[in-house]
Amino acid sequence: MSVWTLILDATIAVQLVMIILVLASVISWVMIIQRWLVLTSAEQGMNGFEKKFWSGMDLSQLYKDGSSRAKEGEPLLGMETIFRAGFKEFMRLRQQGGVNADVTLSSTQRAMRVAYSREEEKLEKHLPFLATVGSVTPYIGLFGTVIGIMNSFIGLAQQSQATLQVVAPGIAEALIATAMGLFAAIPAVVAYNRYSARVDSVVNNYIMFAEEFSSILHRQLVSGRQPD
Repeated sequence: MSVWTLILDATIAVQLVMIILVLASVISWVMIIQRWLVLTSAEQGMNGFEKKFWSGMDLSQLYKDGSSRAKEGEPLLGMETIFRAGFKEFMRLRQQGGVNADVTLSSTQRAMRVAYSREEEKLEKHLPFLATVGSVTPYIGLFGTVIGIMNSFIGLAQQSQATLQVVAPGIAEALIATAMGLFAAIPAVVAYNRYSARVDSVVNNYIMFAEEFSSILHRQLVSGRQPD
């Protein structure tokens, strides 16, 4: 008797549990691949922008380059978005004139906080789903296991002679449900833990960059110079 035969011969309740587990597994793998692409792109973009920023490039020119690429349809994400939000707010207040330096810096920092909060939200998207799959699917599989074993004992009670052939199919389908629950849960848990650590690392770099950029702007406010 093959595994496929056991699945086809399983009761409707156990088959429904298996379908739920398969769907959860497929969707979680889609999310795993999609999150890997997003996080890899964010890390590469962050590293590339940091090199440009600390290369001594003129900040106004760096902002203009980003604007040109945005007009061409290239998405601007991550650290560059934080930089652009802070720089735009800083220059807006400087051009108004008569704005207190502390107010200017505070408003600039607030704009950057909003920007990196949005970026953090983008990075964390779908991670709660992976956490849910990792925590719930073993119990769904266990539910299918319980139903399968119950059916086995019910079938055994209706037989005049108890044999292994009577209970074996029900126990086998129950164990398949357990295995499918674990198959769905384990990759989701591993991916969630790994991706959460990567998100924390990227977000911490965003926060550090915002603080360092704020220090640069503060020095320029104190000296009374325009950003280089």
